[in-house]
Amino acid sequence: MPERSAARALVEAIGRGFEEFEPPAVRDSVDGPLGWPGYDDQRARAAGRSGAEESVLCGRAQVGELPAVLVAFDFGYLGGSVGEAAGARIVAAFDRARELRVPVVSLVASGGSRMQEGICALRQLQEIARACLLARRDGIPHVTVLRNPTTGGMWAALSAGADVVLAEPGAAVAFGGSRVRGPGDTGEAFTAEGKLADGQVDRIVDDADLPAVLADLVRLLHPQRTSPDPAPVPASLAGGEPPATGWEAVQRARAADRPRAAVYLDAYFATRFEIGGDRAGGRDTGMLCGFGEHEGRTVAFAAQTGTANTPAGFRTAARLVRLADQLGLPVLTLVDTPGASNDAAAEHGGVGPAIAELFTAVAEARVPITTLVIGEGGSGGALALAAPGRTWITADGYFAVIAPESAAAILKRDPAEVPDLAGHLRLRPQDLLDLGFVQGIAR
Repeated sequence: MPERSAARALVEAIGRGFEEFEPPAVRDSVDGPLGWPGYDDQRARAAGRSGAEESVLCGRAQVGELPAVLVAFDFGYLGGSVGEAAGARIVAAFDRARELRVPVVSLVASGGSRMQEGICALRQLQEIARACLLARRDGIPHVTVLRNPTTGGMWAALSAGADVVLAEPGAAVAFGGSRVRGPGDTGEAFTAEGKLADGQVDRIVDDADLPAVLADLVRLLHPQRTSPDPAPVPASLAGGEPPATGWEAVQRARAADRPRAAVYLDAYFATRFEIGGDRAGGRDTGMLCGFGEHEGRTVAFAAQTGTANTPAGFRTAARLVRLADQLGLPVLTLVDTPGASNDAAAEHGGVGPAIAELFTAVAEARVPITTLVIGEGGSGGALALAAPGRTWITADGYFAVIAPESAAAILKRDPAEVPDLAGHLRLRPQDLLDLGFVQGIAR
C-alpha cells in the first residue's frame, strides 16, 4: 500500500495542518446495497493500490492565512466514483463548513456515481446538491477545482454550481465520460479549455500555482470578510473640469486615451481575482467581474470596458452581483459602454432577457452597490449596471437615453445636427447632477 494516498498528498500540498474529519457511519452489507458480486474485493484492491479508504477525503486545513474545509477526490480509488459512503462524507463536510463558518474547497477527480451501488449511489447527487444549497444560503463560499477527469454527477451536482470554478490544464470535463459518449463526440468541448471558452470555468490554473491561487480566494471570500458598508467611490482618473457642451462630453468619453476599467481597478484594489463566464455557454471580455481587496476588505466588482456588451456579459455581471449578495460583500460597478450589442447574434442570445436579469439582480441585492460612470453611459445597457441612488460620474463621462447619432436617425435630422442634439439630451456630468441621476462628480 502507498505511504499516503494521492488525495492526502494533494490536501497537504494545498493546506497546512490538515485534520481529517471522522467519516459518517453508513450502512454496511456484503458487496454493498445491491449485493454486487465481488464488490467487496474490488474495494479492498482499490484501497491497496491507492492507499485510500474511500474515494473522497474530507477535513480542515489552513489554506494560506485562513482555515477552509477541503474535499479531495482520489481517482485511484474506483475512479473517484461516489457511492453512499463517499456521498455521506461530502455532505458532512459541507455541514461542518457551515458550523465552522469557513469556505469549502472541493478538489474533484471523478467518473461519477458508483455503478456497483446503483440508484443508492445516484441519489447521492440529490444529497450533495442540497448540502451545497444549504451552504450557499448560509453565505459559505465554495471553490471547486476540476482535475482530470471530472465527469458525470460530480461535475453536475458538485462542481458546476460552485461559486468559483478552477480547472487544471487539459482536464477532461464533461457530463458524459469518454466511454459512454458517441464515437464522434471528442475535442475541446469536453476539456477544461473548452469549458473556459464556453463560460463554464473561471480560470485554468497550473498545479504549481494552485496553492497560492486558492489561498487568495479563501482570503477574499472568507465569511469573516463580509461588511455592511458600501464600497467607497473610486478617485477619478480624469483630468480637467466637466465639459462645456454635450458634444464635448461625448467626445471626451469616446477618446481612445481615456482611462478605462482595468486602470481604475488596478488603482482601486491591492489585489483582485477575476471570474468570467455566464455558466450558460458564453463569455464577454468586455465585462470584468470578480473580487478585490480594498483598504483591507473584500469588494466585488463588475466593470464595463468600453465595448458593446453581449448577453453573456450581462449574465456574468448578474452572476457576480448575486454571488456578492450571497456572500455579504459590497459591490463596485464601473459603467462604460456605448450600449448593449444589438446585432442578430445578440438577439439570438437573448440580450433583452440578459439585461433584465442584471436589472433584477441589482434591484434584489441586499448588499450596497456603488457605481462610478467612467466613460460612456449608453442607454439601458449601461443603466442595468448602475445602482439607483448610489451613482457617481467622472468629468469625462456621460449618460444618455440614446446616443446623439441614433437620436438624429430616429428624428430624421441631418448628421450635422448631432452636436446640437447632444446638448438637448443633457448628458453632461453637471446635467446629470442637476437632474438628480448622479450623487456627485468624482474628483
